[in-house]
Amino acid sequence: MTDVENSILSRIGNTPLIELKTLVPEGYARVLLKIESENPTGSMKDRMALAMIEAAERDGRLRPGAPVVEYTGGSTGVSLAMVCTVKGYPLHIVSSDAFSLEKRRHMRALGADLTVVPSDGGRMDAALTHAMIAEADRIRGEIGAFWTDQLKNADQLAAYHVMGAEIWEQTGGKVDAFVQATGTAASARGVSEFLKSKRDSIRTVAIEPCESAVLSGGETGAHRIEGVGAGFVVPLWDPEPIDEIATVSTGDSMAMARRLAREEGIFAGTSTGANVIVALRVAADLGSNRSVVTIMCDSGVKYLSTELYNCTDEADE
Repeated sequence: MTDVENSILSRIGNTPLIELKTLVPEGYARVLLKIESENPTGSMKDRMALAMIEAAERDGRLRPGAPVVEYTGGSTGVSLAMVCTVKGYPLHIVSSDAFSLEKRRHMRALGADLTVVPSDGGRMDAALTHAMIAEADRIRGEIGAFWTDQLKNADQLAAYHVMGAEIWEQTGGKVDAFVQATGTAASARGVSEFLKSKRDSIRTVAIEPCESAVLSGGETGAHRIEGVGAGFVVPLWDPEPIDEIATVSTGDSMAMARRLAREEGIFAGTSTGANVIVALRVAADLGSNRSVVTIMCDSGVKYLSTELYNCTDEADE
C-alpha cells in the first residue's frame, strides 16, 4: 500500500498557494496566500514544533519518553501536543486566558497538561509573556523537562526555510514581495532568509501590532492579535533579511479576517487579517504584473469563541 502515510506528521508542509480575487483591486499586484490551515492542526506552527522536537532528538537534548514543557498562546502548544503525542513525550503547556478557548481545549484533547496564567482583561502584553515564561521555567526545574523555549529556539528556522523553498517553487521564482506577522519572528525571518538567498531584490515586510510596535521603536502595549507581538524585541528577531516593518491595529486585522471569510471563503485568524492588510498595501505599491506572498497562519475554527467571530446574530436567536 504505497499511498499510506507513516503518521500524521508526514502531512506537515507542502501547503497550497491560493490567489486572492475579490479583495484585490484592479491594477494591484497579485496577492498569494499560503494556506497553512492545511497542516494537521490547522496552523503553520506544526512546522516549527516538529523541527524543534526532531532537532532535540538528533543531538540528544530530548531523551525517549522525557517530558517536554513550553509556554504558548496556543497554536504552538497545539502543534507540540500533536507531535509529542505521536512521538511519546508527555507535554506540559503554559498558556493563558488571553488566548482562545478552542486552542486550550485542543491542547488538552491531544494529551497536554495545561497551566493557565491569568491575563489583564484578556489582553496580550509583555508582562503576560514574561509570566508565562517564568511558569514554564518553574515547571522545567521541578520535573526536569526539556524546554523547547520557542522565543529563543533557532531550530525552528529550518522549518521556515523549507516554507520559503515551497513558495519559491510554487511561484516559479516569480515572487516580488513577502509579508508576514511576527511573534517569535522565526517565520518572517526564516522565509525571508530563504527568499533573499534566491533573489535579494525580493521585498520583505514584517508586521507587528500598532498597539505594541516595539520593533518599530514604539512603546510596548496590549493588543488582541493572538500569536503576534510579544511586547518586547524577541531573541530571534533579526532585521538583516527584513526590508520594512509595518504596523496594523487589532480592530483592522479582525475586520479583514471577517472580510476574508465573507468575500473569499477563506476562514482564518486575526494575524492572517493583519497579513492581508499589509499585503494589499504592498500590492498597491508594486502594481500589476507583480506578486506578493503572505501567510494564512491558521484556521478561523481556532477563534470561534473569541471577539473575532463570536458575534450574536439575529439568525442565531
